[in-house]
Amino acid sequence: MAMEGMQQNPQRPRPSRRRRRRRKKHILLKALAAVFAVCSLFVLGEKVLLPLLTDPAPQKAGVDLDDLYSAHAILMDLASGEVLGEKNSADTMYPASLTKIMTAILALEHTEDFGEMVQVPEDIFPPLYAQNASMAGFQPGEEARLNDLLYGILLPSGAECCLTFAERIAGSEEGFVVLMNDKARELGMENTHFTNCTGLHDPEHYSTVEDIATLLRYALQNERFRDMFTSGRYSTLPSQQHPDGFTFHSTMFQCMDTTQVTGGEILGGKTGYTEEAGLCLASLAQVNGREYILVTAKADGDHETEPFHILDAIQVYDQIGEAASMR
Repeated sequence: MAMEGMQQNPQRPRPSRRRRRRRKKHILLKALAAVFAVCSLFVLGEKVLLPLLTDPAPQKAGVDLDDLYSAHAILMDLASGEVLGEKNSADTMYPASLTKIMTAILALEHTEDFGEMVQVPEDIFPPLYAQNASMAGFQPGEEARLNDLLYGILLPSGAECCLTFAERIAGSEEGFVVLMNDKARELGMENTHFTNCTGLHDPEHYSTVEDIATLLRYALQNERFRDMFTSGRYSTLPSQQHPDGFTFHSTMFQCMDTTQVTGGEILGGKTGYTEEAGLCLASLAQVNGREYILVTAKADGDHETEPFHILDAIQVYDQIGEAASMR
């Protein structure tokens, strides 16, 4: 029996045409919102979540550059360029043979045939001998392959190799220095000024560890530069002066008993020294699957003392590995 005031099996009124259109529109908007949400989750996973899983973040915690022998230092993540620690990194210093990083990358960028043979100019040697410049071992007038001379710049820090390229590329060292300073401005090395291609001391030849780190990060993008920078030794082709060729060694690796550091290893480096610059080092290391650049300058000591610049590098890279192991 039906209750009073209620109808049994009432007929629901048919919605108007306008209400039906509004309802369809509402359903469509909800569907579009759902599609957008799915797409957003995909982008989040692709751009944020996936890198977090595959690309470990730079290690910041526990890295202290204050307690180093070197007066200037900067630690940089190679991939991102993020500075992870610094000590007087923007203060002017003398770069000594770290200068040759610029010389080498310009030599690479201005060379097409690395197998080309050139003559090492005889007239460059007397001034280099007088200044006690670092030499790779090529002799005046020796015919040498350009690739051999390139390794001679970075491994034994050969000044004769630098000047051979400078004269070949720009006609003179002065002309090559113009290219060096132009490149420095292009890279944003605002506190750098070069007067020579070897790093021999000149009061007007200066830089900062911050600028050198910027330069090294750029140079390491060049595959041939990276191969040379990370090599421990290299043997030249035979020549008239060296019938069996000769071998030179990295000035950094020859001062190290091991390249291993906590969680990784030191991959390569370029040393520098003058009395005014102190001991300098620009190095590359891989720790816990990530690569780092460390540039230090003006550590006390010389070629006869402990390699304080290399000890600093080992200490910093060890700190990175130890900090990661404690997480």
